[in-house]
Amino acid sequence: MSGAGAAEHPVLVHDYLLVMRGAERSFARIADIWPDAPISTLLYDREVFGERLAGHRVRTSRLQRLGARQATYKALLPALPAAAERLPVGGHELVVSSSSAFAHGVQPDEGAVHVCYCYTPFRYAWYEQEAGVMQAPRPVRPLLRRTLRAIQRWDHRQAQRGTHYVAISRLSQDRIREYWGVDAEIVHPPVELGRFSPGTPGEHLLFVGELVRHKQVEVALQAARETRMPIKIVGGGADEPRLRAEYGRSAEFLGRVGDAELAELYASCRALVVPNLEEFGITAVEAQASGRPVLAADGGGLRETVIEGQTGFFFPRGDIAALSRILRSGALDELAPSDAVRSAERFSVERFQDGIRREVARAMGR
Repeated sequence: MSGAGAAEHPVLVHDYLLVMRGAERSFARIADIWPDAPISTLLYDREVFGERLAGHRVRTSRLQRLGARQATYKALLPALPAAAERLPVGGHELVVSSSSAFAHGVQPDEGAVHVCYCYTPFRYAWYEQEAGVMQAPRPVRPLLRRTLRAIQRWDHRQAQRGTHYVAISRLSQDRIREYWGVDAEIVHPPVELGRFSPGTPGEHLLFVGELVRHKQVEVALQAARETRMPIKIVGGGADEPRLRAEYGRSAEFLGRVGDAELAELYASCRALVVPNLEEFGITAVEAQASGRPVLAADGGGLRETVIEGQTGFFFPRGDIAALSRILRSGALDELAPSDAVRSAERFSVERFQDGIRREVARAMGR
């Protein structure tokens, strides 16, 4: 894909490039707009991203030498804000960052334009601060609480530096306004629609995501158990051992899977369950692109991606009984796969990239 304008000479920034999830896929599509642009990131796993970002020179923070990976990088939390400020972005008139934590805190040259595609302000510094603290061992909780409060102050300060923010959804937009006092336009994230196609649906439910407490995976697992429906769990995370121990007999835990296997799992599931409020909910669009309906916690970005009674159904967040009632009702059988596919087409890569180009042009006064 050709660049967005030779005069821009951008540098691209993402928080950390350690695993390929929704935010990283969005960033990769931003990188495709400027195929020769250098990339700066706090931490980088070449084995995961080397092929996908071929052609880009990737520069990292000094923390890279510590060898942190997805399972261990959170130990570096106190050092990440300062490391973000030191990421190399100088010598460029345009900085395009992709941030759910620290990338928006880079320090461009005086007079440079900074456009930040923001998934959410750092959740553990703001709306899930106490939840993050409670995940830590008891002896370190007081220190972690102080660290997150300091990061919150840093986060707000960085957001006042004249950056042009772009939100991924109305929920993201509302949080940017509430926590930072900044207005942002919306460009929905992209879904690589060509990776997915309808298949023959089976009987199992599906969850795809990180196995951490705020994802409320237990709501899906408990509803599946109560209705005696098989459920497959894709993903890994800190909560995986506990969930496996409690639900291992009634659910199948698959861990992290490759793109081809994930596409097959979507196409063959009865429905995708998204039990947590999501800023956008890219898995819900991927399921619809596979012709499958979505059962989603009511609110957040899912209200922008799932059409009630046409491509899925909503239930109150945390309400296992309500989700179970939908599963028993047979309403899923009345939804047409073709409607789901059409719904997903609203979130194409091309539409996303056009939106990013538009916001960059707006920020640069063109």
